[in-house]
Amino acid sequence: MTANLPTPRPGVLDIEAYVPGESSVPGGLKPIKLSSNETPLGPSPKAAAAYKAAGQEIERYPDGGATVLRKALANAYGLNADRIVCGAGSDELLSLLARAYLGVGDEGLYTAHGFLVYPIAILACGAKPVVAPEINYRADVDELLKRVTPRTKVVFLANPNNPTGTYMPFQEVRRLREKLPSNVLLVIDAAYGEYVRRNDYEMGLELVATTENTVMTRTFSKIHGLASLRLGWCYCPAAIADVLNRIRGPFNVSGPAIAAGVAAIEDRAHVETSVAHNERWLEWLQAEIPKLGLEVTPSVGNFILIHFPKDDAKRGAVAADAFLKSRGIIVRRVKAYGLPDALRMTVGTESDNRAVVAALADFQKQAKG
Repeated sequence: MTANLPTPRPGVLDIEAYVPGESSVPGGLKPIKLSSNETPLGPSPKAAAAYKAAGQEIERYPDGGATVLRKALANAYGLNADRIVCGAGSDELLSLLARAYLGVGDEGLYTAHGFLVYPIAILACGAKPVVAPEINYRADVDELLKRVTPRTKVVFLANPNNPTGTYMPFQEVRRLREKLPSNVLLVIDAAYGEYVRRNDYEMGLELVATTENTVMTRTFSKIHGLASLRLGWCYCPAAIADVLNRIRGPFNVSGPAIAAGVAAIEDRAHVETSVAHNERWLEWLQAEIPKLGLEVTPSVGNFILIHFPKDDAKRGAVAADAFLKSRGIIVRRVKAYGLPDALRMTVGTESDNRAVVAALADFQKQAKG
């Protein structure tokens, strides 16, 4: 007789677990890790100092409302602190939004090469993931709207998108919001927003401020260099902030993370230095790599997507990845994103970036030989 065992809710066993970027290479080499879009400049020294100081009181529960952090964010961006919700990385907030607004029979919509957390969050709620095609690796408003049905409850839009590095101009985001039904929640994931230097880009604050059905999520993991602390935030209409505060954990952000986050937000000089470094080396990489005969998708983030030939195993993405690892360089395979013939690399330090270009040049010579 077979015992009745606990059974997960529908959708859970359809989830393909998220696999982070690799962090080690064979042979004992010290790796150049460019697989996780981490900042090469590290966190603000002020944030690191605040984290260490907060470590002296880890026997105390943190402020469950992350009050000082929400006030710091509100001051920095001119926002209403009551409409800010903090979380353990933007990943937690994306999952909370799915949990709050999706259920069995509902649909969550995102684009073909969107962040892998979206389908995980949708399936975990028992809802159905729906994928809209992209045009030239870019999210397209019309393709998204074609796939909206009466069951659509949430649209996730990564802007800029990871791993393509492309973005949707603000007027197009506005058009998407205007054409979506009012009962559909638009979630704008602006994890890489601080890096964008385009006049037609906006992170989503304006839409959140002027509509009742739009949320913007942000992270401290990228430009602020606090990835290990797991810290993120979102700006919401008041009613949505109320919902998230009802279902999130009562102490979902640690005290040291709150302290480091406040210091990071207040250290504008460090952010500006990080932006300037990225702008310089992103431009350099996007100029140098095509000279090697490789296609690069133009990026506005802190990473680039490099394409390799589909029909030549010696010159393909798998072979290139193995060659780079033999040089101690770790980049990101993006097959799980539907891009089996591409690799994503983070913009690193000057020496990191030059090492990658030199290694790719050697790979191209070897493959042709």
